[in-house]
Amino acid sequence: MKRLIPSLLLSIFILILTSFKTGNSLPKYKVKTVVIDAGHGGHDPGCFGASNKEKVVALAIALKLGKMIEDNHPDVKVVYTRKTDVFIPLIERAEIANKAHADLFISIHCNASKAKTAFGTETWVMGLHVSEANLAVAKRENSVILLEEDYKENYDGFDPNSAEAYITFSLYQNVNIDKSLYLASKIENAFKNKMERFTRGVKQAGFLVLYKTNMPSILIETGFLSNLSDEKILGSDKGQDEISETIYSAFKEYKADIEVN
Repeated sequence: MKRLIPSLLLSIFILILTSFKTGNSLPKYKVKTVVIDAGHGGHDPGCFGASNKEKVVALAIALKLGKMIEDNHPDVKVVYTRKTDVFIPLIERAEIANKAHADLFISIHCNASKAKTAFGTETWVMGLHVSEANLAVAKRENSVILLEEDYKENYDGFDPNSAEAYITFSLYQNVNIDKSLYLASKIENAFKNKMERFTRGVKQAGFLVLYKTNMPSILIETGFLSNLSDEKILGSDKGQDEISETIYSAFKEYKADIEVN
């Protein structure tokens, strides 16, 4: 038996060397499934503009983005958390992505602020808030769970209105943070360089819909419905086309970079 072990190790070593020489290395990472999440829906309208609702704008952009990916990448499966005006609990959105074994989760939203002068795009990844402004955005998006039945049970007693509750997020380590940040930065750069939008940058906060997912995940605030200039872009078919095209261009670059030749 002792004589067999060195021989077996030598055989394994030779096999590994041969595999490298013949190009038969381990399977490369591929983006095979993308879940696109249109925020809010149904009896949850999200935020409002003068004449637009977040749930409507988010769905329009999500469907346009998904079609671009489907048309240009037939090897990528696109899964939607919703394709109509229906309410989907946050926990179910994450479950859809996890059950699909998704390689990416992209959540589409619109922003709002009491300050009507606030404008621009921002892309979020899961993390702890570092400012009151970040916490305010997380609170607004997470407050959706108050419309769900048994939300305390589903979210382990989490109170979206309690600043202290967000400390619990420090216990969760996002193993996909690097890829999430990489895609988020590409999206914000695309908004700035391709669409010439004002970018508020890549940010981190405790979004429930992101921390329940098992893959690189981002949440895009495509602009402020509370700002007249941003709402004009968000509410128009042309603006929605440009936004979806911009996000798609960042996705395309991300996919090419991640899938190392």
